[in-house]
Amino acid sequence: MAITAALVKELRDATGAGMMDAKKALTETNGDMEAAVDWLRTKGLAKAAKKSGRTAAEGLVAVVVEGGKGVAVEVNAETDFVAKNAEFQEMVGEIAKAALNVDDVEALKAADLGGKTVADTLTDKIAKIGENMSLRRMAKIEGDSVVSYVHNAANPGMGKIGVLVALSGGDEAIGKQIAMHIAAVNPAALSEADLDPAVVEKEKQVQMDIARESGKPEQVIEKMIEGRMKKFVAESTLLNQQFVVNPDLTVEAAAKEAGATITGFVRLEVGEGIVVEKEDFAAEVAKAAQG
Repeated sequence: MAITAALVKELRDATGAGMMDAKKALTETNGDMEAAVDWLRTKGLAKAAKKSGRTAAEGLVAVVVEGGKGVAVEVNAETDFVAKNAEFQEMVGEIAKAALNVDDVEALKAADLGGKTVADTLTDKIAKIGENMSLRRMAKIEGDSVVSYVHNAANPGMGKIGVLVALSGGDEAIGKQIAMHIAAVNPAALSEADLDPAVVEKEKQVQMDIARESGKPEQVIEKMIEGRMKKFVAESTLLNQQFVVNPDLTVEAAAKEAGATITGFVRLEVGEGIVVEKEDFAAEVAKAAQG
């Protein structure tokens, strides 16, 4: 029986196995779908499908810099134990290197990694290690120079927080200090012009509601809001934040003193924004007992 691409895809979707493994299973079983599923199960290659529904909020961020180009990639796993696994770390490092040559996560999933796609490599690792994993996101940046920093490093170039800073002028020392600042303070944007207008408007409405609770006249409230929004912008934007290394200077002023202009930054933190549902096993048992 001819092993078509459609048949391989059907088996992959049903089992979560890698493309080459699915093709081999169908070849070994002469295209019999049920037999192919059983073949994969006996080889331990159908495990990935069972893991795919579980939340992966741990993992690593890896950063790679090549000339004036840098990339940060987040790969998640279910537990911190796996993040410390040498095999997992090696895979994350290879994925990050591959990311230098693509523009987005979908292209990265399809990129070649030693004869397999990144997606298939992940699937195989899920089956082998026994935890759900996911390639969550990547971010690229370019500049005259790019400096990286990793916080809580598990290995060189990978850890819990990865930062890239693009600079014009200056040197690696000031770049590293700025990157460490970004890791610690987590600015929302580079400058006021880069802030999300929806976020700014929401903050303005919140501050107006707070101010009106004071019962002050509207013209006084307007002045209060003006001051509070200036403070919000200063605290939210990298260039206007107080530099953690020297709070007497803004980050922009510190960079200028070092002969540098900051042109962009990237900050990825493992699990940021992922909601992990905690199971209440006792409550589930009690509910089952009631009926």
